[in-house]
Formats: sequence, C-alpha cells, structure tokens
Amino acid sequence: MMFCIECGSNEVKLQIPTGDNRQRHICLACNYIHYVNPRIICGTLPTFNGQVLLCKREIEPRSGFWTLPAGFMENGESLSEAAYRETFEEALATSVDLELYTLCSLPHINQVHIFYRCEILDGKFGAGSETLDAKLFDLADIPWDELAFKTVAQCLEFYQQDIQQGLFPIRSTTIKSPYQTREA
Repeated sequence: MMFCIECGSNEVKLQIPTGDNRQRHICLACNYIHYVNPRIICGTLPTFNGQVLLCKREIEPRSGFWTLPAGFMENGESLSEAAYRETFEEALATSVDLELYTLCSLPHINQVHIFYRCEILDGKFGAGSETLDAKLFDLADIPWDELAFKTVAQCLEFYQQDIQQGLFPIRSTTIKSPYQTREA
C-alpha cells in the first residue's frame, strides 16, 4: 500500500500504532490506520442419499480439480447466507438444514475457510458458471488425488470419521502450510 484510501493521495507508512502490537499502514496526513484482515471463505459439504456433492472447478486457482462448493463471503452476508449462496452459484443446489461443521484457519495465506454440513433439496444440482461438472460421490469414490484444496480434503476426512460414529462435532483445525495440519 502506498497511498491512503481515506484521504486519497497522501503517503502511508508502515508502523505500529499506539496501543497495537502489529505494523499497520498509517496515513502520514490524516493518521488513518489501514487494517488488513483475513478473508473468509464459506461453503458447504452437501449430501444427498449418503453421497457427497463435489464440483469440478472451471476457474483458477486449481481449475479442473474437485472441490466443495465455497467462495468468498460478501459484505452484508452472514456465514450461513454466504455458504448457501456459494452452493447455489457453484452447484445450482439449494441447501437445507445447514449446520456449522468445519473451521480451517490458514494463517500462511490470511484466510479462514468455514464449511456447513447440509442436505440438497430434492437432490437437484448442476454445474454453475464457475463449475465444469458437479457430481455426487460415495465416500469410497471421492477422488482424493484430484481435490483442489487441503481444506476440502480435511473437511471430507473429518466427515468420513464422523459419519461412522453418527456424531458431527464442530471441527476446528489450522493448516500452517499446504502440507501441515493441526486439529484445535
């Protein structure tokens, strides 16, 4: 960041504001503090008749790989509204009975991924505008080597464990890099 978004054209400097403990961009003219916080990605783990709905991505990153329907939360949305919207946009599926399920912190890329378990209304789905294909998979047939993101694999791994017990606790994990996880 080079210029202040509050006053328009003044230069900013990276420094620690009074009472804070992290460097922030601060405007040298109006003293506006620019906070940059993690982005929230919301999605679902949608199921129908014991199968999991996955979407094959049409867009980068990871075009051509399978994922759970998810995307960036928009201003003015709740978490569940964002998950519902993303599921409809990517899989043309109407989510019902949304239940918070998995929280994945990704500090290395400043993101938090949140997944809800849900059912698909009437089993209807399709490929949305950012999706090449949408398909229901038995748990035994999930294309593990073709999953787009570690957060998706982690959510599906939790689901495999939990479905056997019939209990679905809210799971929280930290993915420190693309290759490390730690359940909180």
